[in-house]
Amino acid sequence: MTQNSLALAYRERIKGDKAESIEIAIAACNAALTVRTKESLPVDWATTQYNLATVYCSRIREDRAENIEIAITAYNAALTVYTREALPVEWAVTQSNLAIAYRERIKGDRAENIENAITACTAALTVYTRETLPVEWAVTQNNLAAAYSDRIKGDRAGNIENAITAFTVTSTVYTRETLPFEWAMTQNNLAIAYSKRIKGDRAENIENAIAACITALTVYTREALPFEWAMTQNNLAIAYSKRIKGDRAENIENAIAAYTAALTVHTREALPFEWAMTQNNLAIAYSDRIKGDRAENIEIAIAAYTAVLNVRTREALPQNHAETLFALGITYQDANQFDLAYSTFKSAIDTVEFLREEIISGEESKQKQAEKFNKVYSCMVEVCLELSNITEAIEYVERSKTRNLVEQILERDAKTIFPSDIVTQLETYRDEIAVGQYQIQNGKAENPQDLAKHLQQKRKQRNELQDKYLPIGSSFKFDKFPETLDENITIIEWYIATDRILAFIIKPHGQHLTVWQSQSEDLDALINWINEYLADYDEYRQKINDKWQNQLETRLNKLAEILHIEEILAHIPEQCPRLILIPHRYLHLFPLHALPVKSSYLIDLFPKGVSYAPSCQILQQVQQRQRHDFQSLFAIQNPTEDLNYTDLEVQVIQSYFNTSTVLRKTAATLTAINNSSLNTYHCAHFSCHGYFNLTNASKSALILANVPVTAAPTKQDSEHYMNVRAGETHDLEKCLTLDKIFSLKLENCRLVTLSACETGLIDFENTSDEYIGLPSGFLLAGSKAVVSSLWKVEDLSTAFLMIKFIQNLKATMVDNEDFSVAVELQKAQLWLRNATTKELKVWINNLKSSSEQAQKSYDTLNWFDSNEKPFQNPVYWAAFCAIGQ
Repeated sequence: MTQNSLALAYRERIKGDKAESIEIAIAACNAALTVRTKESLPVDWATTQYNLATVYCSRIREDRAENIEIAITAYNAALTVYTREALPVEWAVTQSNLAIAYRERIKGDRAENIENAITACTAALTVYTRETLPVEWAVTQNNLAAAYSDRIKGDRAGNIENAITAFTVTSTVYTRETLPFEWAMTQNNLAIAYSKRIKGDRAENIENAIAACITALTVYTREALPFEWAMTQNNLAIAYSKRIKGDRAENIENAIAAYTAALTVHTREALPFEWAMTQNNLAIAYSDRIKGDRAENIEIAIAAYTAVLNVRTREALPQNHAETLFALGITYQDANQFDLAYSTFKSAIDTVEFLREEIISGEESKQKQAEKFNKVYSCMVEVCLELSNITEAIEYVERSKTRNLVEQILERDAKTIFPSDIVTQLETYRDEIAVGQYQIQNGKAENPQDLAKHLQQKRKQRNELQDKYLPIGSSFKFDKFPETLDENITIIEWYIATDRILAFIIKPHGQHLTVWQSQSEDLDALINWINEYLADYDEYRQKINDKWQNQLETRLNKLAEILHIEEILAHIPEQCPRLILIPHRYLHLFPLHALPVKSSYLIDLFPKGVSYAPSCQILQQVQQRQRHDFQSLFAIQNPTEDLNYTDLEVQVIQSYFNTSTVLRKTAATLTAINNSSLNTYHCAHFSCHGYFNLTNASKSALILANVPVTAAPTKQDSEHYMNVRAGETHDLEKCLTLDKIFSLKLENCRLVTLSACETGLIDFENTSDEYIGLPSGFLLAGSKAVVSSLWKVEDLSTAFLMIKFIQNLKATMVDNEDFSVAVELQKAQLWLRNATTKELKVWINNLKSSSEQAQKSYDTLNWFDSNEKPFQNPVYWAAFCAIGQ
């Protein structure tokens, strides 16, 4: 008992050497445990296990990652005795502290660790209430807030708001009068949250952060609480570095002064991790410094980053290691030291991709990690171009693009890409890695370090094995890629760098790769153009006005100028008949195939079609899908019964297939789709309403039957519902959302046609370079090609276009079992664009339909003169694009 108490005293000791005090505390706990065993004194044993865990959490010496692992093990050991039923208060305090350990954990999946922290805090709060245990409740609210502040999953802005809310309610118990230390701690934490805040006025948020730090420092003095004082000085410096108000140069000077002050306590000898953090932040401030000699400031920053890397090693702190390398690389790049920038960025990217391999908590975590480190790839691309290494530049472009989708398609298509024995071996690797990760993550590995090294070796062996058949990600090599293309194909792959627009022109194999680079003002012009386009489209979408529709052609002319499309086309051989476009980020939203070029449009220049792909790697993958049959149709027809020409469209299209299943109107439910054998069909045609969710792309959907709800959803269920039309609420659970599309099986599908609104839009606000939209879902599900739309399309012109498109495909198959989706879609678009009213009426009369809708569509054309071209405007023909194949 005395040893246990002595350990607590040494843990809290302020005087003397902090690191040595903690070592004595650990020794005392271990001594106590030689008497306090679980068998003879279970409660006392659990108490000492708990105390041992808290000491290991604050340990300075030895490996930080291993210290936290020991702490988590000890907390979990205590919880085998501290149960909610037998000892609820002790159970709750252990849960609350376990949350801290998980939040600070270095090993395992970062996103999953934070989720575990939130779960533990939430559990503790089932015992800790404000009424019965206000102080403990406040401690746990504070821990919960810290976990939300660091959270990777979920909406970033919402997580920070949750953190601010929890910190704020904590302050109702932690007052300066009753609990000054805890009050100051909460003020400090609140400052961190305000510095990160996304919602609200940015400048005001930073002012709140500065004010909170200054307030905390009235309690946290260097004399009384040196460690806490130094941490608050660090946070104050961060806020000054981000400050918008006041003089920028003076704000940076204030930041440098605060970091320097913190370093009088955060020494490398006493507090190496805190020292490294503060040195890293100080280096950033010197990189940004306005006052003083610029070259000298850069040298100070470089020296500081280099010193930090001796503590933030890849082995001990891989995430921090990557962050510091990234910052150092930017400093070298700004100083035009491109060779050093290259090697530094390369090390950073290698570490980032190592961390990516460790993620087990799902695709969302991988996407969030990619968003965080996306800029390092962009900087690397710029440095490669400065070093005249175009091939490596495009390889890094590809390494950053669509990584999740590439890997998921590889896994989905494994049995067709790899020989059967290789598939078996890859599955063995996958299962062994998953089991090992689970053991490490849940503290069940006998020797976690050895197991981690073993898993790294298994990942390397797995990657080397699959790279023999299809190199992807970091193994993708551009020099092999052009050999996979038809000799008549040219590719334009765009990339939005930090200060310019890049266009890589991949010519038919045997010719050189070239790159076009814009001026920085072109990127500024593009961003302004995009903002105006999207603002007007949003008003068009809401039926506020028709400005977007009326100005589309004029806007596309301007976009062609901004992208210098004629300059780019000058690099393409004149006799090249086919073009594949690989846009980047928000360029995916626009009909690049309809860009005006001289007196025509881009698609007029390429008789064998203009198509799209999310990346070179995905193009390479879908081309391996062998889909020659095109005889059977699965179709969804007018589920909401309010589309005027959908019935005509599907009826005519159905007549061109030997076998078909059509779910008409009220029969077109999610249940009916799930009960259909989709993997037997060659073409899937969805003629219905589409909806793209701008805030959560995974909830974008094709609208099916029986989805309207009468009762308004509660706020907590709001994400399960959407408003497609004014006055109507639709149940997403009954729609074919993107996350449901991912799980479909379309192993024999050659083409998916999405004859609906906004089915080709993607999540353009995420910075992870992931291609997230309905087309990606159908590509992953197995289709070789997807035809989708970029805006709210008009019903009659869409019906005509889709019918003509299928007619073209079927006519081509008479002579050739193979066809090009891009070519036949392009022919249909040119036909619709150029057809006169008279020609359209003749065409309608020849359709395989006697329905009332055929007559209705014929009568609608009476509004136009006989020689008029009613669908000449790009609004009617340019929305649809072919993706894949």
